Amino acid sequence: MYLPVNYEKINLVAGTYTPNTLKMCDNITYDYWVRSLFQRAQSVIRIEGLPNEWDENVKDFLFWCLFKLGYVCCFNSEKFGKSFQPCTLSGYDFYYQFTDAIVTNPVLKQTFTIHKDCEILKIAPDYMGIWDIIDKYARRLSLLDPAIDMTIENSKYSNIWGARNKAGAKFLEKVVDKIQQGESAVIFDTSVLLPMDKVTKEDIVVDISQKDIKSTYLGTDLLQDFATILNEFDTEIGIPTLPYQKKERMVTDEAESKQEDATSRSKVWVDTMNGCFESINALLDTNMKAVHNYDVSRETSEEGVTADE
Repeated sequence: MYLPVNYEKINLVAGTYTPNTLKMCDNITYDYWVRSLFQRAQSVIRIEGLPNEWDENVKDFLFWCLFKLGYVCCFNSEKFGKSFQPCTLSGYDFYYQFTDAIVTNPVLKQTFTIHKDCEILKIAPDYMGIWDIIDKYARRLSLLDPAIDMTIENSKYSNIWGARNKAGAKFLEKVVDKIQQGESAVIFDTSVLLPMDKVTKEDIVVDISQKDIKSTYLGTDLLQDFATILNEFDTEIGIPTLPYQKKERMVTDEAESKQEDATSRSKVWVDTMNGCFESINALLDTNMKAVHNYDVSRETSEEGVTADE
């Protein structure tokens, strides 16, 4: 994760899944959740005191660079004023800290010396962004989404199919494959699926019967799992939340522990950014600081709080 990789290695990592037929990222649902979770994560941290040059569009680019790439290079420019850019870090000092930042913007190509010509703004101590968190939960939610859609569709009716022998079973397996691909209605040509001389009327028995839908309906469980995953994501990025599954009243210690758990990583991000801002403010003559958007010191009553409070 921390090492640079070449194009072939990236393709190998991106194209390797278990099972190999599963492609979690190459779909619209995954893109939807990446966008949704990114905006959700962006709501956690606010940067105050930005220079006038960094308008709303520039600020959006700053957040994307920090969340996706992990860091930017901040510097003064005669042409662009107080600026920042994504960069490549190189060189090491006595404590193995980076010494140079290389900017390769089409309109600016320059190597800066850190702590002299520029300062680095990073969101985490290890120079990593938080896109791995977004990607992890976007994968889970994108896998769960079609399952919810299918269980709603399948709740309308249910079929039980039976076969008298292996040839009939193979025939029905082909039909089931189409159903598992998400097709709500399957129309097939038996001469295409299997030669007709191998499938006779006596081979297959198709019994279409209505099941007890309520006893087999998974929608409620899936929606609960969906809310649980989203709750876990909120806990990862720093949105204080209580476990909605807990119906009984929570004692004060439980509620406070959950809040601490939910804000632990975001506190590290805010502290890291503010540590960087001390040097950046001195260089750019600004007064920037990172602030947690959510109240992390919310008090609870001695009796505790309920799960829906």
